[in-house]
Amino acid sequence: MDDKAVSGRLPERDRPWVMRTYAGHSSAAATNALFRRNLAKGQTGLSVAFDLPTQTGYDPDHELAAGEVGRVGVPVAHLGDLRALFDGIPLADMNTSMTINAPAMWLLALYATVGEEQGAEPARFAGTTQNDIIKEYLSRGTYIFPPAASLRLTADVVAYTLTAMPRWNPVNICSYHLQEAGATPVQEVGFALATAVAVLDAVRDSGQVPAERLGDVVQRISFFVNAGVRFVEEMAKMRAFGRLWNEITAERYGVTDPKQRRFRYGVQVNSLGLTEAQPENNIQRIVLEMLGVTLSRDARARAVQLPAWNEALGLPRPWDQQWSLRMQQVLAYESDLLEYPDLFDGSYVVTALVDEIVAGARVELDRVLEMGGVVAAVETGYLKSALVGSLAERRRRMEAGTDVVVGVNRFTETEPSPLTAAGAEAVQQVDPAVEEAAVRSVREWRAARDADAVAVALDRLRADAATAVNLMPATLACVRAGVTTGEWAGALRGVFGEYRAPTGLAGGPGAGGDAGLAGVRERVAATARELGTGRLRLLVGKPGLDGHSNGAEQIAVRARDAGFEVVYQGIRLTAGQIVAAAVEEDVDLVGLSVLSGSHLAAVPAVLAGLRAAGRADLPVVVGGIIPAGDAGQLRAAGVARVFTPKDFALTGIIDELVTVVREANGLSG
Repeated sequence: MDDKAVSGRLPERDRPWVMRTYAGHSSAAATNALFRRNLAKGQTGLSVAFDLPTQTGYDPDHELAAGEVGRVGVPVAHLGDLRALFDGIPLADMNTSMTINAPAMWLLALYATVGEEQGAEPARFAGTTQNDIIKEYLSRGTYIFPPAASLRLTADVVAYTLTAMPRWNPVNICSYHLQEAGATPVQEVGFALATAVAVLDAVRDSGQVPAERLGDVVQRISFFVNAGVRFVEEMAKMRAFGRLWNEITAERYGVTDPKQRRFRYGVQVNSLGLTEAQPENNIQRIVLEMLGVTLSRDARARAVQLPAWNEALGLPRPWDQQWSLRMQQVLAYESDLLEYPDLFDGSYVVTALVDEIVAGARVELDRVLEMGGVVAAVETGYLKSALVGSLAERRRRMEAGTDVVVGVNRFTETEPSPLTAAGAEAVQQVDPAVEEAAVRSVREWRAARDADAVAVALDRLRADAATAVNLMPATLACVRAGVTTGEWAGALRGVFGEYRAPTGLAGGPGAGGDAGLAGVRERVAATARELGTGRLRLLVGKPGLDGHSNGAEQIAVRARDAGFEVVYQGIRLTAGQIVAAAVEEDVDLVGLSVLSGSHLAAVPAVLAGLRAAGRADLPVVVGGIIPAGDAGQLRAAGVARVFTPKDFALTGIIDELVTVVREANGLSG
């Protein structure tokens, strides 16, 4: 008998998944050089990170873009930038994932145009636009337009690619950020599938796709998921995802071909779960998280990208990204994982866990559908409140020590790490001159183009947006005329309007059995009595374009539970708006949250605004991913306290906020 038959091995070794690193920073030219180096090292696909102005539809010279250009991704303001980004990289031979949502149509049009300029037919292009706007309202905050208009753009991209770019995945339903925002595995599956239903319903109801081709649409929809360190549970979650997707596409949409109903997903393992304390521990976290989406052959990721060990400290360097790529390569090429059928078929433990997640996710999905679908659940605030509540519970368990995070709330004794001995050199530094160059470039681009052609293209876009016609042709015309990212988004803002999503704080739960909270409540009440203000008032502000609001929301919830009156207006505020709110609401303290790395621009702008408004006495504290050197600069500029991810005990932070208020008002104790 054949040895392989006896051992249960596959007749042929499986091909590895697509290996990517999520990359982009500074400029199109710098990112192009990084792409080339990564491809030379064996990376098999590209995953493009765009900066926040690009993601939110602003040009580099917009007021809100100050301090954000090139910081968390590559700036793309026009066709020339995308040409430079892919210079020398044949797009017809590439599999490219673009993490872009609100302006997904715009970036796809840029990509297709550059590919055509290279001489390739659009039908050859393979890759993915994330294009999942729902999770932006719930977690990352890079939305622009109201939900209904955003879904219309998504449906238009799906319909266009079905015929023009049939190898392209036009939408990548993203549960990744739902988990980071607090979702349990059950919520992650249920909410993501509710989003997929909304997208498919929008495509079906748009009338742009014949009923007999809905199966072709289904097979081009992919998912992008998060894998946390509880890798057994994560593996079961992926099997549950596959089972439910198969059921929904068969029963709700009548797709009969099993291949079209196959659950296709890519993964980035959990970045926000990485720690600033003892960052070397992040290596084993990343490896375990990768196993959760590769061990089960029947639920294995089609593409994997891993964060770097130092992402909790700042922007990873090329060497850090190489280390993460090598982790994938060792697993795929040195281990025997790809030689065997599914390792968990027949396991009663796995079956029971999958059944449990499936049952819970069905309940969540049905609840959302009964509300009228995922758009209604966004607009009423239900989904956001559910995530804020789940994250608050997760934080409570960590603070109580029920959930152990090694090096953070247990086993905190440590030797100095040689990995961070170089200080700021342990992460990639973005030259401040990058923003100046991008501003200069976009202004030169505008000056050199045919202004009349731009006006005609934008007029067509606005006119088409006011009807039900597919907007992809008008968007392609804008690309070719030289329209900028900000102009394209601005034209659609004029038609669709802008949107501010619910914050989810109203339904956020309290700190439960936190024994220390009672003492903090008494300090809050006593300080208010001494100041004669009735209640202490805290303004929580999110300056600039950083939409990662989880930390700000959890501080707001805990401060409210401690007796503060909290003013929180959500994300994407200018320094002027924050200052105006602080003055009008007569707050006792301003807390700023910045995770994008723009703190050295955003925070001084708020401090200057308070001085100009005659409120230099108002204390300001800052939280975010802030290197020690930058924290020193902020304190020298007048910031009262700087908090970073290592400050995980929320009640302790709130207690320190009371101390800041007392110090600012000359109160002892």
